[in-house]
Amino acid sequence: MFGKLTAIRGNQVTVQLDNELNHYKLAKWANGRQPVVELQVEDGRSVSPDQRKKVFAMLNDMAHYCGYDSRDMEIEMKYQYYIQTGSEEFSMATCSMAKANEFLSFLLDFCFKFGIPFKTRTWDMIPDTYPKAMQCLKHRQCVICGKLHSDIDHFTPVGIGSRKLVDHRKLYFECLCREHHQERHQLGARSFIEKYHIKPVRLNEKDLISLHIMTRKRMNEIDEGM
Repeated sequence: MFGKLTAIRGNQVTVQLDNELNHYKLAKWANGRQPVVELQVEDGRSVSPDQRKKVFAMLNDMAHYCGYDSRDMEIEMKYQYYIQTGSEEFSMATCSMAKANEFLSFLLDFCFKFGIPFKTRTWDMIPDTYPKAMQCLKHRQCVICGKLHSDIDHFTPVGIGSRKLVDHRKLYFECLCREHHQERHQLGARSFIEKYHIKPVRLNEKDLISLHIMTRKRMNEIDEGM
């Protein structure tokens, strides 16, 4: 559970939780005893409460989708992480900020790869440093809301005529669901990205080919001046 410290009176503190308290889970964890809690204040060096909040939000979404208990999901994903990275065991309570960011990126990559949906609140938590726009294009998820089976949209106007004649290597792209795609056309590209604070990206030749936007043959034709 995460929240903000709002008041201190002697040895009593008041915390406003970010989410409503699940009394059933609290009673289950306490196992009939008086619940004991730990207060940690972010010091900027070790894993921060915000990082832990994002990691556990991801794990809760994954557990809900896969039918796991959230704690079992954490154990399973750490096991997968250790195998793929060779990392030593770590705790989300004491690890470094770098380790927490690395594990969060691993979880995000896993969800994109296997099509595990994000809740809206979790989607909005994805760090700006994570290449969300590129992952959304590769996995056809709306960069605004995370909806699957979305459209690859040209941020850069391509004009009227056949898109086969366009060198897509010079253009910028974003992935949008039909609803946000229509809104993008209504607002205009500039106003749209300013509203949602997104950054369209350029695709390399390998990605253009894998996404069926451009063929190697067409690239060669353009390079040869045909």
